[in-house]
Amino acid sequence: MPTAAKLTAAVAFAILGYIAAATFVPHLPEGSQIGLFRELTAALGFIVGWLVMGNLAGHGYSDAVGSGIRTSVTLVFFALLGFSVYLMIQKSFKMIYDGPGDAVLGVFEFMSEYGQMMLVPDVLGVLAVGGVLGGMVTEWAGRRWT
Repeated sequence: MPTAAKLTAAVAFAILGYIAAATFVPHLPEGSQIGLFRELTAALGFIVGWLVMGNLAGHGYSDAVGSGIRTSVTLVFFALLGFSVYLMIQKSFKMIYDGPGDAVLGVFEFMSEYGQMMLVPDVLGVLAVGGVLGGMVTEWAGRRWT
């Protein structure tokens, strides 16, 4: 059921997804094709905010901080998974992999590689502060409009 908290969480984490992706772009290797990376991450943030943070609202501000961080981590996981699958499919069309098992392992290699690239202070800071703010705003909206 749609609620104000779910809508607020969706918008807050869509904004967080876009800002986090924009912060991560300079850390990508030279010549990386960006395309719709920021926009797709924002769309994923919208979905994760609605489904994860939206359902966790209403338990107090201290729980909202943890829920916001949890939602940020969930966003990072699914963004890494989605873009890693996309990269694996691109490489599999070039016949890089020996079989489907190697392709599946390639997804986890990409997730590990790009996850390590994210371990820089500016990206982690954006995700942490954005998660906390997103959780707090969602809790506020849930209390205000219930």
